[in-house]
Amino acid sequence: MKIVVLEGSPHKKGSSNLLAEQFIKGAKEAGHSVTVLDVAHMDVHPCTGCEHCGMDGDCAWKDDVPQIREALLAADMVAFVTPVYYFGMSAQLKMVIDRFYSYTMRLSARGLKAVLITAAWDSDEDVMPCLTAHYRKLCRYMHFQDCGMVLGTGCGTPAMTKGSRHMEEAYRLGKSVFDKPCGIV
Repeated sequence: MKIVVLEGSPHKKGSSNLLAEQFIKGAKEAGHSVTVLDVAHMDVHPCTGCEHCGMDGDCAWKDDVPQIREALLAADMVAFVTPVYYFGMSAQLKMVIDRFYSYTMRLSARGLKAVLITAAWDSDEDVMPCLTAHYRKLCRYMHFQDCGMVLGTGCGTPAMTKGSRHMEEAYRLGKSVFDKPCGIV
């Protein structure tokens, strides 16, 4: 299976990317092909709602989104990786998702499997509901099949993350992601 990992952290060695590394390790050990796109450091402009694309065409912006689009349209799964910023995903990842607009029909027809991998400083589970609701709604709208989430609470620094149970959780998710049924949430 082909997995595309969209890393949305502005910190290349940050906690959410550490969790993603474990997911990737497990997925590769299980025999899956993994493409990592560090979308936080790619040239991605925000959707302006100009309708140039007509919801299924070329965007007016000339940036790196075609590379992201082509990877996703060839994939079986997408992994959304983000730190939790003010109870939601990073702006960098959100811009990429907003740009799905120009290929919504093609992408939603793929029926991709999806996972969410996230890290938050706070150890209180209360920091996650807004982000997980957004992810679930995105899965429903895009006809993605949710295959699981790693909700890395208490992962404010790489040291905190390395010492957490979430590293093993991310590894196990990557290792077994296609072994269990996924569903639209």
